[in-house]
Amino acid sequence: MTIRYGYGTNGLTDLRLDDALALLADLGYDGVGLTLDHMHLDPLAPELAARTSKVAARLAELGLGVTVETGARYVLDPRRKHGPTLLDADPEARAARTGLLVTAVQVAADLGAHAVHCFSGITPEGTDPDTAWKRLEESITPVVDAAGAAGVPVAIEPEPGHLLADIAGFHRLRALLGDPEPLGLTLDIGHCQCLEPAPPADCVRDAGPWLRHVQIEDMRRGVHEHLPFGVGEIDFPPVLAALEATGYQGLTVVELPRHSHAGPEMARTSLDFLRSKGASA
Repeated sequence: MTIRYGYGTNGLTDLRLDDALALLADLGYDGVGLTLDHMHLDPLAPELAARTSKVAARLAELGLGVTVETGARYVLDPRRKHGPTLLDADPEARAARTGLLVTAVQVAADLGAHAVHCFSGITPEGTDPDTAWKRLEESITPVVDAAGAAGVPVAIEPEPGHLLADIAGFHRLRALLGDPEPLGLTLDIGHCQCLEPAPPADCVRDAGPWLRHVQIEDMRRGVHEHLPFGVGEIDFPPVLAALEATGYQGLTVVELPRHSHAGPEMARTSLDFLRSKGASA
């Protein structure tokens, strides 16, 4: 089984969505990681269902698969990056994030996406860990329920600095929720290099049964900075071989959100790099 590559629209924010999709299809990508945000597919603007239907038709026309990503920086709060989160002290704030994720599940179902990505958020100052985990459990339960009803898995991403920061954290949440089938894992290969105790290839093998979404970029140990391929420290051939061996069938999405100024060139060189390391696009 060959790896199916996508590119994240959070790295193409200077392009109109239709132009971004056409670019990725022309370059030979298999799909797209579509971040719900104001510049592409705004989840809070009117007529979401109609706009989503148009995107679905365009994806089908171009032969692109899709994952719905929810890491937009200011989609809910124009003054607070990634706020509110599933961990906020204010129940109404937490509910706003939960509501956005439930909306994302519906968008994903309408697009025929293979997963919905999300993350926990940073533990608020003064919040003890047990309280934070309880809030996460309560906040994400409606999202998991919606995912089960829609038949689209929700894939939570371990994010450096967040409450759920590593693969061990994913398993903690999975246990708290009673191991629900709709809950899966987003594995970011760069994050494995950044902070996981095991090498990235071993992380892929260990995460295999729960993989529902994969993000990929280069990174250095101990530094959470998404880097173009070849700039960081990751040895990619073993990682890609391990990923193929898992049988994972979703998209592996290039995640370079701080390189939109050079998005088209980054998309081209990234796919060339990944192809050169022994896995087919």
